[in-house]
Amino acid sequence: MTIRFGLIGTGRIGQVHAANIARSDDATLSWIADPFVDGARRVSERFGGAVTSDPGELLASGEVDAVLVASPTPTHIDLIARSIERGLPVLCEKPIDLDIARVDALRETVRSAGVPVALGFNRRFDPAFASVRARVTAGEIGSLEQLTIVSRDPAPPPAAYIAESGGIFRDMTIHDFDMVRFFLPEIVEVSAAGSALFDEGAREHGDFDSAVVTLRDRSGAIATIINSRHSAVGYDQRLEAFGPTGSLSVANAATSLVSLSTAQTVEAKPPYQDFFLERYAQAYIDELHEFVRLVRGEESTSPTFEDGRAALVLADAAQRSATEHRVVSIDPAE
Repeated sequence: MTIRFGLIGTGRIGQVHAANIARSDDATLSWIADPFVDGARRVSERFGGAVTSDPGELLASGEVDAVLVASPTPTHIDLIARSIERGLPVLCEKPIDLDIARVDALRETVRSAGVPVALGFNRRFDPAFASVRARVTAGEIGSLEQLTIVSRDPAPPPAAYIAESGGIFRDMTIHDFDMVRFFLPEIVEVSAAGSALFDEGAREHGDFDSAVVTLRDRSGAIATIINSRHSAVGYDQRLEAFGPTGSLSVANAATSLVSLSTAQTVEAKPPYQDFFLERYAQAYIDELHEFVRLVRGEESTSPTFEDGRAALVLADAAQRSATEHRVVSIDPAE
């Protein structure tokens, strides 16, 4: 069964999803919606699909089996609700919303609808991260004691973006919060510190450009997230899982496997990849494949609406901790 997708939003990430749908043997791009209809037309010219400026037309077409929401965050709640009203499974980019109250208002509807809703935490599907998690689960290093995640962007986003983003914790760190929960699903305590060291946009909008978050799991295991909005060495994405019998680590991805050794230097290596679209290209492909399994009613590991909500809860807790200079307790059962 080939899944007919309706894509809503044709910005940078929407174009990535369109390309992955088009190259998949299990999916086809049936409809594309974007208020900026010229963008939708350009995507259609490359990958096919009917075009509209109105997501309602896409949802009512009867020609889509699933919806992929890649539009701006303020539209997510409404588009998820309208999709499940029509019985259409949804894969929505993170975050669900910036306001946990709006997420909670939709929570029972999602629970009772029986329609699959998945969140775009693509890093769960990165082959290296997924391998470490599988090996930790298998007990290769014993019980997980410490998890360290380093995530640094190459350069800050525009100030206008920061103004609408919800802040570093809801925009950037939310991927890392989900990755922590991938390993340690019962976080009970959050402590965060943030600074605006170099980015005028962060200072202008009361945000942070640098942050460190410590999270404690119910088991006692501790996770540490290190974030920065800039990195001179490129897109810095590392992970270490540490236990009583060893550790498992993920290094940065380089732009080449070639290194140089001379009388002046040894093993001089090329720079790291410089953008998330390169680093996580395979993760986006695998994320789509897993969502197709979910739509077909097969066993799937797609992150759920509840995973999206839980990551936002941690983001809100980190924001409170960093601004109020205190530890914030979490009830993972709520």
